[in-house]
Amino acid sequence: MERLLEGHKKFLEKVFPERRDQFQLLSDRQAPLWLVITCSDSRVLPDLFLQTGPGDLFITRNAGNVVPITSHDVDGCTATIEYAIEVLRVRHAILCGHSDCGAMKAALDHTALENLPKAKRWLQHVEAAFCHRQPLNPADGASAELASLIRGNVVAQLMNLHAQPAVAKAVAEERLTVHGWYYDIMTGHIEEYNEREQRFEPLAT
Repeated sequence: MERLLEGHKKFLEKVFPERRDQFQLLSDRQAPLWLVITCSDSRVLPDLFLQTGPGDLFITRNAGNVVPITSHDVDGCTATIEYAIEVLRVRHAILCGHSDCGAMKAALDHTALENLPKAKRWLQHVEAAFCHRQPLNPADGASAELASLIRGNVVAQLMNLHAQPAVAKAVAEERLTVHGWYYDIMTGHIEEYNEREQRFEPLAT
């Protein structure tokens, strides 16, 4: 806790005073342009690798960057998606998976979930990833099989995202663009899924 307390002290003394006007503008409203759906993994920091700041990104996170498809349950991810699109009117929805994803490792090895019944149930949402595995990339080395499945999960969850009523409506009205990304922790690079060509390509920068 000492590290967190020191960090907050630094924020109050140095960061907040320099950005006071910005925080005051954001205190009673937000107008982000981008919704980011990504993994809970502590190494995945969209504001860092996209160099954004307060008020820019509307982020929802869960194990495996899942977009659940359910008919009766209420879950935080799809509720957040609905709010972002219908209330905040974001212009882009980004589904972002990442290298070395623990959730996808567990999907490959179910023995890791023997004592985690809730996680085991949650990861039923990623089973479709096996149907969308991507070609092995030699650049991924020993992690090529895992990376193939992680990219497959991006495709599967992207399909789930398109199936959300609020998303389908906004896309049809041409006020929302949907993206599928794979973020490589080791290199910092992002690949985007080209839905027309059905392949991952380096993100245009």
